[in-house]
Amino acid sequence: MKIALLQLNPTVGDLQGNAVLIASAARRAKGADLAVTSELALLGYPPRDLLLNADFVERSWAALRRLAQELADLSPLLVGLAEPNPGEAGRPLFNSAALLREGRVERTFKKTLLPTYDVFDEDRYFEPAAESQILELGTTVLGISICEDIWNDRDQWRHRRYHADPVQELVAAGAKAIINLSASPFTAGKQKHREAMLSGLAKKYSVPFLYVNQVGGNDDLVFDGRSCVFDKEGRLVARARGFEEDLIIADPAGGTAAIAEDDFTPESEIWRALVLGTRDYVHKCGFSGVLLGLSGGIDSSLVAAIAAQALGPQNVLGVLMSSPYTSRASIEDALTLAQNLGLKTIAMNISDIMKSFDRELAKPFQGQQKDMTEENIQARIRGNLLMALSNKFGLVLLTTGNKSELAVGYCTIYGDMSGGLAVISDVPKTAVYRLAKWLNARGSEIIPAAVLHKAPSAELRFGQTDQDSLPPYEVLDDILERYIERHQSKEELLAEGFEKAMVERVLCLVKNAEFKRRQAAPGLKVTDRAFGSGWRMPVASRAW
Repeated sequence: MKIALLQLNPTVGDLQGNAVLIASAARRAKGADLAVTSELALLGYPPRDLLLNADFVERSWAALRRLAQELADLSPLLVGLAEPNPGEAGRPLFNSAALLREGRVERTFKKTLLPTYDVFDEDRYFEPAAESQILELGTTVLGISICEDIWNDRDQWRHRRYHADPVQELVAAGAKAIINLSASPFTAGKQKHREAMLSGLAKKYSVPFLYVNQVGGNDDLVFDGRSCVFDKEGRLVARARGFEEDLIIADPAGGTAAIAEDDFTPESEIWRALVLGTRDYVHKCGFSGVLLGLSGGIDSSLVAAIAAQALGPQNVLGVLMSSPYTSRASIEDALTLAQNLGLKTIAMNISDIMKSFDRELAKPFQGQQKDMTEENIQARIRGNLLMALSNKFGLVLLTTGNKSELAVGYCTIYGDMSGGLAVISDVPKTAVYRLAKWLNARGSEIIPAAVLHKAPSAELRFGQTDQDSLPPYEVLDDILERYIERHQSKEELLAEGFEKAMVERVLCLVKNAEFKRRQAAPGLKVTDRAFGSGWRMPVASRAW
């Protein structure tokens, strides 16, 4: 038996466009005994509160029926979408896979486990399946599961989130192979874990596993694809390409199939995720190009390189906005970067605008010492200029702040935080440097060496460096990673040997910056714990 896994890049809510994607891939898979899309592929994942719109769900089923008729001459096709719950109790929908065969919607298979952690909130919309669901196809019995249904094996998880084990139930019901329709977001290192889990499940139950994942960026989430197949011995027999659309046809019994080469180093994975996420965010929002401020620093340099790779350098505008505190070296570094990438640039000097603010504020500020107020005004002047250019030219403004800065509030609201997409807001400062060095090591120097070696600075006053206000980034990022991603407490951090005053200050900064993060642009998630849709901290709080 040959099963085709359709690894597609749907756009949330684009029912017609997604149907075209599915139909095209299904025709390329002609000859397979069954073709399978990813989870909710017809709607695009995650549809979030679009699911509360009954008309949207109804139109998706009309699109599904048209798709069934269009593909009536092909083998059966499993399509992910939301299914209305006809019962009087429970959530109004099921997260389902519909079987299309001979021009009609023959039946559906429903998801059992509904995640409500991190970026997931499926219990808000869906009712769980009541029983295991088997598909008999020819002489083969297939168990149909959806995403989370395979992530609850008692031998692989120390703390299981659910009592039910859909895989175990499918095998007990007679499944000779398990198919899983997924929309599993990317985080660095996750694919190795996925493959180890799938291999272990296949070996444990002595059944092949076929896993089809979505690819592409939707809002803050990036999906890496890498659909794969394991035989009943737990051996990898097929893998689709990462971070791009693909189609693989495999025999669950272990017949010949392709295993796409991949690079699992963190820098390669994160780079590809950021490029894909930026490209899809811009294009799916209906734009063709972006702009960003070029300061000559490491963060804006990396974001510019990502944008140029994602959209083409002709679609990226770099803006230099010097002040009396901007060093000549910073201007030269920004211009060298733009030349290396082939970017168009605009140069403006904000000195006169700063003087106008000083004049207007002289009287109300009389008797007050200069402090970060004046520094923030500089950032907000730049933010206003960038937004004016964004509006005038119809370009998405990319913010260039990293995760370390966003965590502790080392950023100016309505200033450098202004924009439509925060490309590296989930990349810690130390990882920014690693990515930049990795990028340069791939070929010719993109990011000027001077940028990599000078002390990080916002240049909002003479002689300023980031470390005037923050611990060294190596120490700061270590504390933040333990506190934010590992959930270590203050006491646990102190037990690790960190200085008490430093720990208390960093944790206080993280808490006090929550109001800024609530107003930040969407950021691309690449770690297990990002400041995005999965971060749900209160603003008014005294706990830290």
